[in-house]
Amino acid sequence: MDATFALEVLDKAPYVTVSFTRPDGTPYGVPLSLARTDEHTFYFHCALEGDKLDCIAANPNVALSAVTKCAPTVGPKDGSFTLQYKSAMAVGKAKLVTEKNEKIGALRAICQRFLPHHMDAFNDAIARSLERTDVVKITLTAPPTGKRKQYDKQGEEMKWQRME
Repeated sequence: MDATFALEVLDKAPYVTVSFTRPDGTPYGVPLSLARTDEHTFYFHCALEGDKLDCIAANPNVALSAVTKCAPTVGPKDGSFTLQYKSAMAVGKAKLVTEKNEKIGALRAICQRFLPHHMDAFNDAIARSLERTDVVKITLTAPPTGKRKQYDKQGEEMKWQRME
């Protein structure tokens, strides 16, 4: 599936697994709450120290993956056991945000995505916690891609980017 489909999956997923490389070369993947601000920029927040920041300092390359609409099913035509899903993958570079206005804008995007009905409390939260919160920017280095397995109402598998 194309980049538009993949971005939609990344936007709708309640979390996105971000995979890093630890300083010793071992993998480290963690589900994170990401917010996207344009077609190639994602943000997440974290503590001022920890594994994610250690990984980024050693190697800023990251991989993102997400799955939505995941449901075990029996194939309507052949009775096979299968899974319907929508998934997305992307690669990018992670960087600590140091500029205050960008950091606040990123936190606003995260809050708007996950708690839009509580934005009236955003400024107070920033005043309380901005100095003890880090923000990381992920810039995609290639367009994201997606996959899916989905059946239409007639029980036919929708292939080759066919939409309902």
